[in-house]
Amino acid sequence: MDARRRKLKFRAWRRGFREMDLLMGSFADQHLDTYDETELDQFEALLNLPDWEVYAWLVGQADVSDDQRSPVLDQLIAFKYAAQAG
Repeated sequence: MDARRRKLKFRAWRRGFREMDLLMGSFADQHLDTYDETELDQFEALLNLPDWEVYAWLVGQADVSDDQRSPVLDQLIAFKYAAQAG
């Protein structure tokens, strides 16, 4: 695994509150190894946003604005609900 992926996984597991650690970290562990540079950029952009904003999207408390929507965010939202159902 390259240094960028290691750094992103580290950041994903240390978000600031436990729910986000579990969601973002588990997602990173499952997906980052297969992501290309564009997808890594999209995931990194999510890590740069405030936790409360991303969490609100994940739990359906807020709609994602068009300028923030990405295929990776869509995967994360689907992953969250799949993880919750299981």
